[in-house]
Order: sequence, then structure tokens, then C-alpha cells
Amino acid sequence: MICFPISKINLGLHVISKREDGFHTIESVFYPVKMRDILEITQFSKNDKPETSGYSFSSSGLKISGPMESNLVLKAWKALQKEFSLPGIHIHLHKVIPMGAGLGGGSSDAASLIVMVNTLFGLALDVKKMCDIAEKIGSDCPFFVESKPKLVRGKGEILDPFEFDLSQYRIELEFPGIHIDTKEAYQGVTPCSDRESLVNILNQPLSQWKNSLSNDFEDSILPKYPEIQRIKENFYRKGALYSSMTGSGSAVYGIFNKE
Repeated sequence: MICFPISKINLGLHVISKREDGFHTIESVFYPVKMRDILEITQFSKNDKPETSGYSFSSSGLKISGPMESNLVLKAWKALQKEFSLPGIHIHLHKVIPMGAGLGGGSSDAASLIVMVNTLFGLALDVKKMCDIAEKIGSDCPFFVESKPKLVRGKGEILDPFEFDLSQYRIELEFPGIHIDTKEAYQGVTPCSDRESLVNILNQPLSQWKNSLSNDFEDSILPKYPEIQRIKENFYRKGALYSSMTGSGSAVYGIFNKE
């Protein structure tokens, strides 16, 4: 079985407060975009010699950095193994979505694996149960179970449907190859709860977003990494109606009229 895990951009990102558990309360809108990885899973055959862990993993495309135990796809598989008796599988991931870009590629891969295993092995999990499993993997993972526009609150685990359509526009992405550490990004943010809600801002004409829609991480990230600022400015020079860094960076998107 094969699928194509999608990426996302943040339409605004407000850091509201720091929580007692060390996480932050945020408000953002996650919007799916068409940059995709490729994920394939196949069952072990009779001739295979499965690992004691019950899986094998391979990858291609962009290099996957970090230790294997931090790989979100494998964390998702192990979480499913704890709850269900599952046969061994081969997992192959072809990476297109860059890591450390704020596009949610790893979270999308993990959520896609949960959805695929649910289908392949007939687990009959509903969306809520799959989201519950995905939340244990990472705060962004539940969004990618459905990959529909969502208003995201809490530490990222509260997802509300948000009817929003940018299909009449063209979205361009650029990744400067800079990896932003999420912990580092949050250290540079001053939480603020007294501001207009994202829902109200996004209901304004898109031409007004430049003056009202913000990503709180930009205040500290852009001065530290001028290349990200240059990409954003270049999108506006090219005629973007709105441009922003997505998530905690470092990818930047621009929204243009299709013509």
C-alpha cells in the first residue's frame, strides 16, 4: 500500500501563553499544501526474515537526520504495535518535504502510517481514535489524519473544522536549507493573549492580511536568519498578496493571484 503524506502551512501563529507542563498554548490555522512525501508499507512475506521488532525501514530522497528512535513514522508503528497484534511490515519513506522547515512532514508521515495500517489490517479505527494515537506521537500529528483546514489551539492537539479555501490562489514555497530548533524558536517568543483572534483576521480580505496576520516566531527568527527575511521580501517583490514563515520555520510561503 502506498500513500502521499501532504505538508501544511500556518496561516498565522499566535503564542498565547506558556503552560505549566512546559508546552505553549497556541492559536493557528493549519492549511494543507501539495508538497508530498511518498510512504509505502508492505507485509512481510513467508520468505522474509523479519527483525525482532516486527518491521524493517528504508528511505530515499532527502536525507533523514537524527537517531532512528526519534523517527516519527517508527514511533507511530510502535504505538500501534502496543495496542494491536500486527504482522511485520516493510516501511519505505521517500522524503520530499524537508525536515526542520515548519511544513509538518514528519508528523504527516506518522499520521499517514496510522491511517494506512488501519486500512491494511482492517482495524476499524474511527478518526477520533486515530487522532488519539497520533497525539501521542507529536502535537501536529492529529491534523494530518484528515489533512483538512483546521483551527488549531491548545498545544496543537485541539482541532476544530475551519472552512477555508485558497484554491483560487497560487501558493509558492521556498526552503532556505536552515533548520530551526523548535525549542530555540519558543525561547525567542514573548507570549501574548490580548489580541484579535485569527478567525476574525482570516475573514478579512486577503489583501489586508499583510498588516494584521502574523507568525509570532518571525520577531526573533528573521533578525537571526536574514536569508529567511530576504525570501519573504522577495515574494512580495514578485507580487505576493501575503507571505509568511510557516510554523517555527524556516520555510516561507507566498500567496499569489493565479494569473
